[in-house]
Amino acid sequence: MNYVDTHCHLNFQAYKKDVDEIIRRSLDAQTGLIIPSTEQKTSKQAVALANKYETGVYAAIGLHPVHLQNQEFTEEGRKVKMKAEKFDYDFYARLAENKKVIAVGEVGLDYYYLPEDRVRENKQLQQFTLLQQLELAHEIDKPVLVHCREAHDDLVVLLQKFYKNKKKRREGRPASASGFGEARGVIHDFFGDWDLAWQYFELGFLISLTGNITFPPKKNNLSAYQDRDEVIRKVPLDKIMIETDSPFMAPVPHRGERNQPIYVKQVAERIAEIKNIDVKKVAQVTTANAKKLFSI
Repeated sequence: MNYVDTHCHLNFQAYKKDVDEIIRRSLDAQTGLIIPSTEQKTSKQAVALANKYETGVYAAIGLHPVHLQNQEFTEEGRKVKMKAEKFDYDFYARLAENKKVIAVGEVGLDYYYLPEDRVRENKQLQQFTLLQQLELAHEIDKPVLVHCREAHDDLVVLLQKFYKNKKKRREGRPASASGFGEARGVIHDFFGDWDLAWQYFELGFLISLTGNITFPPKKNNLSAYQDRDEVIRKVPLDKIMIETDSPFMAPVPHRGERNQPIYVKQVAERIAEIKNIDVKKVAQVTTANAKKLFSI
């Protein structure tokens, strides 16, 4: 594999008619892919899709925070409607027994779409559900794909407490050969400053970059884009992975189109441009990072 798209929602409705064509196109381009999930239905679909291919296609299973309540919203021009779902530990534990399940995700915190009349209640529910899924990942010894939107302060503290508690429980016991119980995972679609990135690195997490790093800065938010580029310039390659987050955030020059895994190359090219290095180096190291983290 030349590239690994570590986060592409090919189990979404946007690919209902041509998902196998999209996957075959990616594999023909030597681009492996990981299909994350947002609830039970898409988790089962991700596993089914991954099992259709002998190699190069993998699944992550989990419950996304925005699926904890009934709601409708528009994301990049696409109408999204969802029904509230409660995390079922046993369901996901059974599904994780499939050999193509390589991670728990997409899990995390998302305060952007919180109902105004139940903010505190929903924050608590999101945090409790995330802890349940971190516990699952710990028990099955899989990394986590973590989503965070307008909630980094709470997420950092929650992760610090969770892994500190696991470390205390593990003291005096022999560590497993696989590193069972260690903090590991990735912060998906990272968009933050250098200090925030290092808080995640210190917890044992990588960060993953998407097509939004190719977007021109917004005039009303220049500092955030400057922070983003500074992180990319300074961060060691062994701390990052690349993704498309398909069908969202198609990179330039495909902006506005339905995104797809083969466009992950444009993410790598932008990283290479900012860091002033060969794109082949970016491809090599980010692919190695994905293979190591996800044991693929």
